[in-house]
Amino acid sequence: MNKEQLKKISKGLSYVLRHRPDSVGIELGDGGWVEVDRLLAAYQEHGKRLTRETLEVVVEENDKQRFEFSSDGRQIRARQGHSTEVDLGYEPQTPPEVLYHGTATRNLESIQADGLRKGRRHHVHLSTNQETMLQVGMRHGKPVLVAVDARQMAADGYLFYKTGNEVWLTEHVPPKYLGVIEP
Repeated sequence: MNKEQLKKISKGLSYVLRHRPDSVGIELGDGGWVEVDRLLAAYQEHGKRLTRETLEVVVEENDKQRFEFSSDGRQIRARQGHSTEVDLGYEPQTPPEVLYHGTATRNLESIQADGLRKGRRHHVHLSTNQETMLQVGMRHGKPVLVAVDARQMAADGYLFYKTGNEVWLTEHVPPKYLGVIEP
């Protein structure tokens, strides 16, 4: 299976596990988990071919590590990015001093006025990896990196959560905690 095929499967899986599980007739359980066998059967029922072996390759080789299997391998979920109501069960953690968010320059004016908002997702996504965040920004236009004073936010009572693929999540980042870094 080539990279383009894997990317297409990954995007479809993101759609199902993050946004529209009902599109294949499943519901996400506690923590966003779904039984692997149920997911594979649902794909088949909807005319989509997906095997356990292919699913394992997608989870293993996804460049952003968006998905994870449960410790016993019987369930799967998306680690973050949901627009559906789901409690992923992440515990608050102390963030590093600075985190980054990638966006397009055309979004800067509203970000500087309103801060970083979660939009249709459950959280704002942040990272310690500037390069990754610039790649995220490139998807939306000319990229720009926004630095977040996460240490001060945490000191001021804002909560942060870290996913298994090193993405930091928070509800909202007010403008006073932001700085712009030109790439």
